[in-house]
Amino acid sequence: MVVRLILVLLAFRGVWADPLNRDSPQSAVTAFLQACHSKDYRRAARYLDLRKLPSNERSKQGTQLAEQLGQILDADTQFDEAELSKDPDGAERQSVASFHLDNKDVNLQLERVKLRSDVSVWLFASDSVELIPRIAKASSDSLIEKYMPDPLENWKLLDIPLWQWLALVLLAGVLSALSRIACRLVMVWLTPAMKRIAPRIGPVYLEDFMGPLRLLLVTLGFRAGMEWIAPPPRLARYLEHVVALLFFWAAAWLGMKVVDLVIMHVRAALHAKHQTFAYSVLPLATRVTKVIIAVLAAVTVLSNWGYNTTTILAGLGVGGVAVALAAQKTIENLFGGISVITDRPVIVGDYCKFGDRSGTVEDIGLRSTRIRTSDRTLVTVPNGAFSMMTLENFSRKDKTWFHVMLNLRRDTTPDQVRELLRSLTRILQRRSKAETGNHPVKFAGVGTYSLDLEVNAYFSTTDDDEMASIQEELFLEILDAIEAEGTALALPTQAYYTMGNGSAAGESAARPGAASPR
Repeated sequence: MVVRLILVLLAFRGVWADPLNRDSPQSAVTAFLQACHSKDYRRAARYLDLRKLPSNERSKQGTQLAEQLGQILDADTQFDEAELSKDPDGAERQSVASFHLDNKDVNLQLERVKLRSDVSVWLFASDSVELIPRIAKASSDSLIEKYMPDPLENWKLLDIPLWQWLALVLLAGVLSALSRIACRLVMVWLTPAMKRIAPRIGPVYLEDFMGPLRLLLVTLGFRAGMEWIAPPPRLARYLEHVVALLFFWAAAWLGMKVVDLVIMHVRAALHAKHQTFAYSVLPLATRVTKVIIAVLAAVTVLSNWGYNTTTILAGLGVGGVAVALAAQKTIENLFGGISVITDRPVIVGDYCKFGDRSGTVEDIGLRSTRIRTSDRTLVTVPNGAFSMMTLENFSRKDKTWFHVMLNLRRDTTPDQVRELLRSLTRILQRRSKAETGNHPVKFAGVGTYSLDLEVNAYFSTTDDDEMASIQEELFLEILDAIEAEGTALALPTQAYYTMGNGSAAGESAARPGAASPR
């Protein structure tokens, strides 16, 4: 009683003021709209007279009614809060806005209500609060909602009318079907034209564009359909975010497909004269371009969602140092790949030796290089390590070296050696692709068990199969020349001594493939 008496006295003396600014009609409506614009509907509900509602439903229904009333007043072009009275002690009621409902005019009114503390505040009258759902339906921008039966509006899921959920799902399904039909019609119309304009672009490549184009059509149609359905602001915000995400993803997807098509044409144009560039640089350029498109799409989506992308980019710049320290190997591999592609020790398709292994380079990526070995396994080498290896590129050789050491038997005579030197030289010189020089066959020296001849020549071919055939013929001709001179290639021998009756015997045997006695 004492507190109530103090509040009454303060209000009477003009000292006490309502913390919600409900002292006058104008201040009450202004504060109500401020709460709605800040999405604080729980606070906005305190400007409504909800005493006719059951106490257990006031909190839930009050926020919904406050949200609807805020939308009604914002949409009313004739409403002007400046025309409302500033006098806290004027008439008991104040008209706020007029609407035409069920062929008659109705008013939303404020009413001066006395609280339990005997302090008077201005609230939207309880009879006006009852009219809010009907006025919201009549003034809704949704053409569908105006003619929707009341039962369908009353059924709700997550406080949103069930008919709106059904309408959104149906809209998405219809748009998906229509987009498929539209893309098929475009394919039928566009295929003959593309055969005349760009014969290299077949229907398979056009099919790749159908996915992003369908997604673009669906998102654009769904966004337009939302204007007819007019979902509540809370749901509309989430749907707009999802639509923006799908739209920019479809645009990025379409951009990536365009990049693939352009790179395909560039590769075809450069295939004949610039295979190195076509198979090594273009794949890396494709990946870098796609990463840039994806990053731009992500930044655009964040900006559309209301995030400050400048702050995000600045934060990424600061955090980039920490990321760089944590991802040293990744960055090392990235620059290693760039080094391999720009320096070009090997390119895609080259057969090379790396470390103690060899194989054909299949792909040079941003992180690693993949090599197909001779036993058909796929080896993945990080670019950082690959760029530091000693690489022997067999595909870059300009000619093939033929080099062999012939070990003749020790009983070969000097005349036989001289004749063999001349015969083998003639054999090499008869070959059209042989580069023999002045002295292709040399008497290399006298070994422990053989006389050594060194055959050395280059052949102007880089085809391994052709060189294998040439080498095979040369070996056969060399064997024929050695046999014609009456000698042979040396074989290691081993002597066996047998002892009989306690004395040494003079019998010995020589067997091929055994070591010589000491």
